[in-house]
Amino acid sequence: MATAVASTSATAPLPRTTHVDKILERSGPYTDEQFQAGDIVKDFLRNHCKVLVIGAGGLGCEILHNLALTGFRDIHVIDMDTIDVSNLNRQFLFREKDVGRSKAQTAAQFVERRVPGVKVTPFHGKIQDKDEAFYLQFNIIICGLDSVEARRWINATLVAMVDEENPESLKPLIDGGTEGFKGQARVILPTITSCYECSLDMLARQTVFPICTIANTPRLPEHCIEWASVLEWPRVFGDKKLDNDDPDHIQWLLDTAQTRAKAHNIEGVTWSLTQGVVKNIIPAIASTNAIIAAACTQEAFKFATTAAPYLNNYMMYTGNESVYTYTFEHEKRPDCPVCGGESRDVDVQPDWPLERILEYLLETQDLQLKKPSLSGPKGPLYFQAPPQLEEATRPNLQKPLGELLSHDDELIVTDANLPFQLSLRLRFPGAVDASDLAAVPAAR
Repeated sequence: MATAVASTSATAPLPRTTHVDKILERSGPYTDEQFQAGDIVKDFLRNHCKVLVIGAGGLGCEILHNLALTGFRDIHVIDMDTIDVSNLNRQFLFREKDVGRSKAQTAAQFVERRVPGVKVTPFHGKIQDKDEAFYLQFNIIICGLDSVEARRWINATLVAMVDEENPESLKPLIDGGTEGFKGQARVILPTITSCYECSLDMLARQTVFPICTIANTPRLPEHCIEWASVLEWPRVFGDKKLDNDDPDHIQWLLDTAQTRAKAHNIEGVTWSLTQGVVKNIIPAIASTNAIIAAACTQEAFKFATTAAPYLNNYMMYTGNESVYTYTFEHEKRPDCPVCGGESRDVDVQPDWPLERILEYLLETQDLQLKKPSLSGPKGPLYFQAPPQLEEATRPNLQKPLGELLSHDDELIVTDANLPFQLSLRLRFPGAVDASDLAAVPAAR
């Protein structure tokens, strides 16, 4: 009898949106002045707000399911990767049977099965394959990427899209990233707040080696490995792409690097070091992904509903030494090549070799370049590829800048990492700017 009473008095399950509705049905102390509580904001969130998630890996999987459970119903996801066994420990939308399948398509199908009423549209491919019209259709864009290059591309694309006469062209970008026990979430309003390019100097310095060093005077085992991958591989195999995940390719690099190391009396070229030099392996922990994905989703919810002020504009999380979070406003850089729009002035000496400019570019933290190529007003000065052009322009590296360029000349820098052309204005000491001459009154 007691069992029957308990059964009939059991509480009916709550609707999925009950807890979210409590936030949206009334104003609070932090809601925006334009916040419209009730059905209006619920309708926009669930029927009109279109969100794009870039990346369906460890962070992207968390973001996708968070969005679906928060009330977003029109979600799109783009990712170029397929599922690997090594993903399964943290990318929980995938199972062993999914290995080899598209991440975007598999994640979309999982979320749609798990959360009825949510539509997740996948795209298997590169973000660079989509044009501006594709990105213009979204209200919010969230990045869960593990690639600096991809982040720089989408950041530059969204900044270039902004049209002052069309407010709808400004697309909020929410970017999340994790590495081990550390992570960050940030909000970027293109042309208004600092952009991703403004903060490149916060990234860990990349290990880069000047091409002339690895080609002529190797001193470290890393130099030999770089020589094998950067110079020897394209010379031997032409346009065949080096696959960093192919054991046969890594073995060829190892053998080639060891031969060069022996010729220069260098020790320490090993299989593990070879993999470390040619691959960028970022440690990932599921719990860190969950924390950062939650922060990103929360910011998207704020943008869609105006239920609370959005982040202004950077949140750092550190979990490797206890637990610490810190928020601050990262300021725009006036000389940012993306949102600043100005050439960068570089003071040089006429007797410096062109090679010194190359070293400056590789060592400059806020540029994050790998293989910069240089062009002057009269054409190419040094190109890293194709191999024939690199060989033809290599002699210019030893020539003095005064022989190749003049004061105030603009040096155009291109790089696989750059989604734009970088302009450097070279300034020789003691030279007079043309603008200064124009300001001097003519002699009478």
